[in-house]
Amino acid sequence: MMRMERQGKMLDLVYDTPAPKVFSGAKHDWEVVVGMEIHAQITSNSKLFSGASARFGAEPNASVAFGDAAMPGILPVLNEYCIEQAVRTGLGLNARINLYSSFDRKNYFYPDLPSGYQISQLYHPLVGEGEVLVELGEGLARHVRIERIHVEQDAGKSIHDMDPHMSFVDLNRTGVALMEIVSKPDMRSPEEAAAYVGKLRLIMRYLGTCDGNMQHGSLRADVNVSVCRPGDYEKFRESGDFSHLGTRCEIKNMNSLRFIQHAVDYEARRQIALLESGETFGQETRLYDPDKGETRSMRSKEDAQDYRYFPDPDLLPLEIEQAWVDEIRAALPELPDAKKARFMADLGLSEYDASVLTAEVESAAYFESVAEGRDGKAAANWVINELFGRLNKDDRRITESPVSPAQLGAIIDLIASGDISGKIAKDLFEIVYTDGGDPAEIVESRGMKQVTDLGALEAAVDRVIAGNPEQVEKARVNPKLAGWFVGQVMKATQGKANPKAVNDLVAEKLGVQE
Repeated sequence: MMRMERQGKMLDLVYDTPAPKVFSGAKHDWEVVVGMEIHAQITSNSKLFSGASARFGAEPNASVAFGDAAMPGILPVLNEYCIEQAVRTGLGLNARINLYSSFDRKNYFYPDLPSGYQISQLYHPLVGEGEVLVELGEGLARHVRIERIHVEQDAGKSIHDMDPHMSFVDLNRTGVALMEIVSKPDMRSPEEAAAYVGKLRLIMRYLGTCDGNMQHGSLRADVNVSVCRPGDYEKFRESGDFSHLGTRCEIKNMNSLRFIQHAVDYEARRQIALLESGETFGQETRLYDPDKGETRSMRSKEDAQDYRYFPDPDLLPLEIEQAWVDEIRAALPELPDAKKARFMADLGLSEYDASVLTAEVESAAYFESVAEGRDGKAAANWVINELFGRLNKDDRRITESPVSPAQLGAIIDLIASGDISGKIAKDLFEIVYTDGGDPAEIVESRGMKQVTDLGALEAAVDRVIAGNPEQVEKARVNPKLAGWFVGQVMKATQGKANPKAVNDLVAEKLGVQE
């Protein structure tokens, strides 16, 4: 059970833990175990140790300081804002903030790493253990434990497809600040692996610490996959020692939730097939080929000793004060789980509707603006069904909506006041979506106001009844047929008649119960 408290109100959200996915091999049943290393680019104007721009999309090698290019004699200067962003992320993931941390050099050679090492944190990371609640449908969720978050600098980018005989190097990303978020191996299905990355992305977007743009490389995942026989995972989880829980393979640089799900599924089945045929395989790093839907070997998997870590001699240990951490905590925005609980408790939304509306920070902000001072359920219905439906049809994001929150709120107000019916409102929404304008003025200028004058409505009902005597007799025998008369009146008034008033008049005139 997860309990959320806000301003003295309690809301109990009870979740069951989903069963692990079972893969049926030719000989045995198997289960998959997934751990994750997420590389999230910290939202910051400049890089981790230099003043060069961290903006995406600059001309190749246009955002490179002397230190990024490993020019001799240039010392790194730590960007305090990047540390603040990492602390904010740790707090958002309910993690322990270490007041003492330090930087280490991770040594390896690659052309897009000019210094021959990456400044990272191995022995003393900035953020310790935390936890993320990953929802997997109504009533199902898994708590995924965070092992650590460390701050490090990114490498550059090698480009191999510009010339048939040589490669090029773009150092713009070199030195960009990253958070590496390392999970415990707690995910038990391909769907959970994708959902976990999606939830982390959502939390960081709410926090403003990473934009989560996977296409631009702002969020990348290294996915560790192993398989075991049913029941083995629980035994190792109790001890906390997963070293004997099957040989794991790492799928590198995943940048799509859909591909993560497919890659885990393929890799689990590949390992099962090898194990059941009696073959052994070693720990290795693999790549996922989305065109073929399969993973392929990249290199043998390195361990910490392969990188020859040692403390960075150019950087003093990082010591922060608890008071500073407390200030950051006090300024945290409302996060998606808390916002979802508030929407359910204060606005009476279902768990499904609240989940949909909090799935993107922009969607939640749009809905809150529409719902302010209005019926929450009505606002949710219009945002989810009408607005989202229309945007999806046009392949538009909420930030590209032609209908502003004020305009949609005005349409809801016109329904609530009785000026327009629900049917007219949908026509009005389409006009505003396509042409813009003030909804109230459109209703007035186009004569779209709902007919509420009882005299006019009664006359319309009388005309329909007088013109259809056979239907009258049928309706008196079967009262359910009275709805036909309501439809005819609505048609005759071009949908402008007040539906409830018409229903009442038809029932009265025919002498049937509603």
